Amino acid sequence: MATKERTVPFGYREVGEDEKPALVQGVFSSVARRYDLMNDLMSGGVHRIWKDLAVDWLSPRDDWTVVDAAGGTGDIAFRIAARAPGAAITVCDINEEMLEQGRARAAKRSGNITWLCADAEALPLDDGMADAFTIAFGIRNVTHIDRVLGEAFRVLKPGGRFLCLEFSKPAPGLDILYDRYSFSVLPRLGRMIARDGEAYRYLAESIRRFPAQKPFAKMIEAASFAQVKFRNLSGGIAAMHSGWKL
Repeated sequence: MATKERTVPFGYREVGEDEKPALVQGVFSSVARRYDLMNDLMSGGVHRIWKDLAVDWLSPRDDWTVVDAAGGTGDIAFRIAARAPGAAITVCDINEEMLEQGRARAAKRSGNITWLCADAEALPLDDGMADAFTIAFGIRNVTHIDRVLGEAFRVLKPGGRFLCLEFSKPAPGLDILYDRYSFSVLPRLGRMIARDGEAYRYLAESIRRFPAQKPFAKMIEAASFAQVKFRNLSGGIAAMHSGWKL
């Protein structure tokens, strides 16, 4: 009897787990050149505040080695470099077009940043090499969240910090307004600015399929992290999750 193919969510669709990486690649290849502009337009610039708060909570130091997974165009890496100029930062992203945008931005900035095209589910990095592992608005796009969390635990040193910034579940009442905005305004903006409305419809759908704050915290604990906490941002539209490898 034939084995049934495992499926995973791609927005509201279920697709084969081997199919999803190429679909996600297609989304980000399509929007890479306008990705940062779209972030500003979609959030009214609020994503900048969220990222600042995430790096504030991380509180990086000059002697740290940091891995920023799904780091794309470098928003988190540049903030860490500004806060801790001596930190060695490796930005990993599976999408080369996103990394190209980051490298172009880096040419105008200072910081010890290395750009690596790599899958967050199987990083070509040594065990225990990092003091911190960050991932911002990327983990909901991976095929296997548990594998990314496992890689984060593997590459961190004992005493290392995991910090994730991701869209989450808004408070009751706010969620209704947020849904209306996400499914009416975002695809239109995507169509006008990035020339790809479907990509931003997928991004809105992917947020709804991602675990809420407490279930995601339990997934982080299941990956062997300790002292797992989360902080809501903007009424839960986004949330920061933190854990330690002890």
